[in-house]
Amino acid sequence: MGRTTGGPGYAALRRGRVSLNNHYYLVTTPTHQRRPIFRDLTTGRLVVQALRAVEPLAPTLCYVVMPDHLHWLMQLHGGVTLDNAVQRVKGRSAREIGRRWPAARPVWQAGFHDHAVRADQDLRTLARYVVTNPLRAGLVERIGDYPLWDAVWVEDGRAGG
Repeated sequence: MGRTTGGPGYAALRRGRVSLNNHYYLVTTPTHQRRPIFRDLTTGRLVVQALRAVEPLAPTLCYVVMPDHLHWLMQLHGGVTLDNAVQRVKGRSAREIGRRWPAARPVWQAGFHDHAVRADQDLRTLARYVVTNPLRAGLVERIGDYPLWDAVWVEDGRAGG
């Protein structure tokens, strides 16, 4: 539940990676056994609340909570490591979900995938790719119909969670 470490291969994946302050990262983390527990809007909103709780240390540029995973484009601040930021989101959301729906435990699969955004990558293009996941998955025909996403560039006052 909420762990960000995995099996023997996990250490090898993390070796040589560093968490850079003020750097952007795209994080993807699946639910335990890819269970679609975030099909339930209330459960998905608990993930959104956890993202908002880490804002001072890891501001969100965009996110989409899919039925069985989370995509999160964020920036590290305050010296927090990427592992710690992800652990905070997964831990907080897992505690809240588990408290309300014990049968949902464990919530998260161990570990996560991250992509350090290169300086030459356009953040808006990457964000557009992230938030259009529900379209590509066939969950909705218009992104505005999907309730669990948001991006800092959206100016119409919608709050995705």
